[in-house]
Amino acid sequence: MLQTPLLRFLIDTHDSLAALKDGAVPSYIPELAKADPDQFGIALATIDGHVYETGDTMVPFTIQSISKAMVYALALDTLGADQVEAAIGVEPSGDAFNSIRLTTDNRPFNAMVNAGAIACSGLIADAMGEDAFGLIAATLGRFAGRTLEMDQAVFLSERATGDRNRAIAYLLRNYGGIRGTVDDVLDVYFRQCSLLVTARDLAIMGATFANHGVNPVTGEAVASSYAIARTLAVMSSSGMYDYAGEWIYRVGVPAKSGVGGGILAALPAQLGLGTFSPRLDQHGNSVRGIRTCEMIAEAFDLHMLSRRDDVRACVLADYDFHTVPAKPGRQQREDEILAACPGAIRVLELAGKLSFASMDYVSRRLADPGMVPEFLILNLHRVTTITDAAMALLLGMLKTQLPATTTTVVAGVSPGAPVEPRVWALKNEGAQVRIFPTYEAAVEWAEDQIIYRHGGFHERAADFDLARQALLIGLAPQELAELTRLCRRSVYAAGTEIMPLDEPPTRVYFLLRGVVSARDSRGTRIDTLIPGMAFGELALIEQPRTVSVRSDGEVVCMELSMDDFRAFQETHPRAGERIVRNLALLLAGRIRRATARIEMLTG
Repeated sequence: MLQTPLLRFLIDTHDSLAALKDGAVPSYIPELAKADPDQFGIALATIDGHVYETGDTMVPFTIQSISKAMVYALALDTLGADQVEAAIGVEPSGDAFNSIRLTTDNRPFNAMVNAGAIACSGLIADAMGEDAFGLIAATLGRFAGRTLEMDQAVFLSERATGDRNRAIAYLLRNYGGIRGTVDDVLDVYFRQCSLLVTARDLAIMGATFANHGVNPVTGEAVASSYAIARTLAVMSSSGMYDYAGEWIYRVGVPAKSGVGGGILAALPAQLGLGTFSPRLDQHGNSVRGIRTCEMIAEAFDLHMLSRRDDVRACVLADYDFHTVPAKPGRQQREDEILAACPGAIRVLELAGKLSFASMDYVSRRLADPGMVPEFLILNLHRVTTITDAAMALLLGMLKTQLPATTTTVVAGVSPGAPVEPRVWALKNEGAQVRIFPTYEAAVEWAEDQIIYRHGGFHERAADFDLARQALLIGLAPQELAELTRLCRRSVYAAGTEIMPLDEPPTRVYFLLRGVVSARDSRGTRIDTLIPGMAFGELALIEQPRTVSVRSDGEVVCMELSMDDFRAFQETHPRAGERIVRNLALLLAGRIRRATARIEMLTG
């Protein structure tokens, strides 16, 4: 598989931080001191269920305090917000995570410090009895998308050395913060902290928070929107202990750390991030994990959002000539070449706001080398915004992901379009792209390149043979000779407006040499015509013009006036009928192509 820009960034980040030796493995829990300080993994999960991984992402370690986030959400859903919020505050403490201190009304400051987490586990234990830990373990497993096991050795080590947590628990019991026995409540708490997870698990857990409580890998609804939003709020202010203010200032993503070396981060409507590295700083947070989150947030300008989104909605359609046929009206040899290369041109019709997550989704659709075409057309006609993060990923896709054999064409970038400055900025950043104002012009150019590469256009130095003109196919030689006699040969210099928009349709033009462009009322090129094609053909059925036609270079045409055509119809009725039938076939081909494209756009 080709590496997408985001995966490449994660790999580079891992490589750059692997040599960082700051911090130390915690020793106050003896079993944690046995961790390998050099292990380091980064995983990122998107809200459409894709997981990026680099490093030691499958190494199991105990979840520790990260469990507090999921257990708090569980308590809110199981016991109700009123009961939980009456027992546990939501203010940052400003103290270390294991501080033995309560608020002035004798409540824990929040559910992310030990006092609040013990009270939260106590509430569940009081309500569920012996089933409390089973419910907690099952819930954390649903967040991760798999069954989690407990590290018995770590549990016993925590229970044997957890005097400070006992002091907190007794303080809570003294003020009614827990109602069960201290040892029973702490057993639930120590067991939940001893559940084994991986960096990949944390990323999926984070993505479940980011996806409003729905696990994007399993599709299961794990928690309510209320519980998720309130948990993310507390994580934002208190999830990183007495480093929380610095964290929000520098990273700006709700997160929770654990002394096992893990960090879980969740950016609503975008992604979940999981890191593992056992070396901790003085606050109890993973040194490499913090640097990883800082680097990702800085590189892609990530920030907290509170909205629902589906990254897949940015791709309205994804097709090639297997599903949407090539443009009708070319000569037979050119049609044969295009029919033989149905996958050579691939079109992605994009829409709406291109953000970090949606642009990553686009790049992943192009990660399979077997699905990357000779010409990739990105139609941005319906795109309203491209964010800085999306620009970074788009630029990375164009410069490093797509092979050199692929030519990228950006369409729908007419003057004044919302994305015009962004698209032209791609070229300034060194991206090799072709830019066209309309979809039709982009497809026409790409088709021409395919035809040229496969031996077409070899007769373009001479006048195109009228016998092979699409409107005149099927005419007998004498009929064609008579029609040719009625036509007038004209030569136009470059830049000549051959067929003005405001003049009535009085003649048909058969293009023999050169290239012309069809333009709308604003002067925007919407189509390109080459030798073998005709324009002004709607005059045959007395329909008004919808475009003007201008010569791109020197152009040679055969022109047939409507008076001469009607005279020809009288003397050669079969030939006249054939020409009108050919026009109907061409129009039908255009309708079929438009219909196929509409079907792709509307699903």
